[in-house]
Amino acid sequence: MEFKKIFDSTEPQNEPLPGEWDSKLNTFQKLIVIKSLRPDKITLAVQNFVVEHLGQPFVEPPVFNLQKSYKDSSITTPLIFVLSKGSDPVASFERFAEESNMAKKCEKISLGRGQGTKAANMIAENLNRGGWVLLMNCHLSVSWMPELEAIVEQIDDTKHRDFRLWLTSVPNPHFPVSILQNAVKMTLEPPSGLKSNILQTYDALTPEEFEECTKPEVYKKILFGFCFFHAIV
Repeated sequence: MEFKKIFDSTEPQNEPLPGEWDSKLNTFQKLIVIKSLRPDKITLAVQNFVVEHLGQPFVEPPVFNLQKSYKDSSITTPLIFVLSKGSDPVASFERFAEESNMAKKCEKISLGRGQGTKAANMIAENLNRGGWVLLMNCHLSVSWMPELEAIVEQIDDTKHRDFRLWLTSVPNPHFPVSILQNAVKMTLEPPSGLKSNILQTYDALTPEEFEECTKPEVYKKILFGFCFFHAIV
């Protein structure tokens, strides 16, 4: 009956163990108890374990930074957005293209039946002129993936150095392994909680946008209010 409180709790990972067990068991052993009583909360319990031994920053995902990912890419190294529920990498991609002065040299296509030939022609054209190509929803064109793999393998440094190939796809067992191994992989997850949501909004602002107002004290208060309201919504 003493363990029933933990079983019924909404946060069993934070409940002290009854009697001497709370002091007798170490943190890892307590994970085993949570796994036995409430396996649905083991992920949160493991997070507590990581915080205790490594620190809070190790359980807080960093704010997504497309600029850093882009620096790791090259003409022969594609960039892959691994799609997750509730995220929209295309909006971030378009904003980054605008900031990089590549909006007019950027083409995108949503893959599906009959779109493979168009995508191949798009890649060939932009290889020569140094544009960006975004192939969206690669998982919807599984039959064309071997051809995409062959195209990527044939790309070399003799083409325009500004060319970049961007891809979006949900995890799929048929996605070419060679592309995955050589590509820069990114996951844009929707922010979890107020803090990460507000940080993501602030990260989208440039230093100029943050500092340009002639009344910085009032402006920053209003800005925080809007960001907080946006996070709540």
